[in-house]
Amino acid sequence: MLLTRKAQYAVQALVDLSGHSQGKPVALKDIAQREGIPLPYLEQLFFRLKKGALVTAVRGPGGGYLLARDGATIRISDIIATVEEPLRPVACMDERKECERDTRCAAHGVWHDLGERITTFLDGITLEDLAREVRQRGGKEIPTGGWPQHAGQGVADCAVCLPG
Repeated sequence: MLLTRKAQYAVQALVDLSGHSQGKPVALKDIAQREGIPLPYLEQLFFRLKKGALVTAVRGPGGGYLLARDGATIRISDIIATVEEPLRPVACMDERKECERDTRCAAHGVWHDLGERITTFLDGITLEDLAREVRQRGGKEIPTGGWPQHAGQGVADCAVCLPG
């Protein structure tokens, strides 16, 4: 399963917005320039993000976008769900489609559990978590290897990502 650029860019852009707004609107052209996202693409994403009530637009001179609510209440899963199709590890798990089989395959439970774990993982990370990481690193990108709640452990050992 691979997230699209839509999800990646939406998260990047909202982290940037969170870090640069300080209560004032941020112009999309500034976000596009800092994040290396094509402006027309960013405009399309922010149309969806506004429709999804994650950002608000401010018109006129000095206008731009603000977060619609506190970053601590915006989960990464919220952002992805606003700009993406539902996240499913395999096509047959998509609720909008019926499985082509008459009976469930042997791996159905595995795919279902994988989808649940991905959702739980993304539900456990907020926009504020990512913005805090960027601030702590002085604006540098987060290195590969995990999110803060993993505290050096792999996802497979993380209590946040694995229920019960």
